[in-house]
Amino acid sequence: MATGQTQEKAPNSRPVSIQDIASAAGVSHSTVSRALHNSELISPEVRQRIQQLAQEMGYTPNAVAQSLKGQRTNTVGLVITSISDPFLGRVVRGIEDVAQAANVSVFLSISYNDPDREMEIIETFQRRRVDGVISSTSQIRGPYYERLARLNMPTVMINQQAASDSELSQLHSVDADDYGGGRQAVEHLIGLGHTRIGYLGVSSRMASNARRLSSYCDALTAAGIEINPGWIKAPPSPYQSHADDVATGQALLPELLATGVTAIFCYNDMIAVGALLACRELGVVVPDHLSIVGYDDVETARYVTPPLTTIHQPKLRLGEIAMQMLLDLLEGRAVQNQILPTELVVRASTAPPQ
Repeated sequence: MATGQTQEKAPNSRPVSIQDIASAAGVSHSTVSRALHNSELISPEVRQRIQQLAQEMGYTPNAVAQSLKGQRTNTVGLVITSISDPFLGRVVRGIEDVAQAANVSVFLSISYNDPDREMEIIETFQRRRVDGVISSTSQIRGPYYERLARLNMPTVMINQQAASDSELSQLHSVDADDYGGGRQAVEHLIGLGHTRIGYLGVSSRMASNARRLSSYCDALTAAGIEINPGWIKAPPSPYQSHADDVATGQALLPELLATGVTAIFCYNDMIAVGALLACRELGVVVPDHLSIVGYDDVETARYVTPPLTTIHQPKLRLGEIAMQMLLDLLEGRAVQNQILPTELVVRASTAPPQ
């Protein structure tokens, strides 16, 4: 068969094999295999002829078969909580950038903030022979952590929700500084002169919420401000999705306003957006009547009215480091858990109390 001709496959026909190419080229199976792998045992002219023929015939290498011959599949699994979470877009971009440079493919799956589903996804990834897993805002803890340990799967957590120091010490993780970011947010409000500051949190991301709430309490205590338990609000559901955060902010803001707060620190930007919407409905002017600080610095934060003062998390860098940590683990290199600094971004949603 001449190399200038194209062999079209009939619909639903089997994939073109190396043996098909060998028959068409009139050479042996091993010659085709060597040519496709650019072996110098084959002359450049023959290599070029066979590679062109393979392309014309629609040959696609079988990645699974190749992986069975070696130790790596050059694939990793990525678990995220929700495709609607604006925080994760830049994180995933950072993961993809590093993975692409290393010729690694990323398989994406969604846990919807459910630890059972997250663990099932990771176990499925293992059965499909991915080299390792990255889990963003992971709910792996307690019995789930024990299941993960038994898998012996290289795993990196981003903004992990480990429940104890002993679990955390056994996980490979990269996180932003929840406690430091919370202190920045509350100290900013205190510096403006606010002494009645509320906290809008979540129950579904227990560890990060606990760290931010702890920083809120410590900042108030350090400033000599007595904490009113009524200033702290969070929905009861342990499996709230990120898509529910705006509704949470809307629903809980009136309860906080009833306590007389003049400023609010929100667990994340989407809860803060919900609080802004509730203020508009109630005729509360931000920041004249109420100052609001978010957390994450998602794209939406700069476009709401007024633009949102928030804590910037290095989202792209979180993804880049997580992927590089996983690659290092796969190469047998030692890795260290990292906590990245956050930054206060002051916009128009905060001002001194009137």
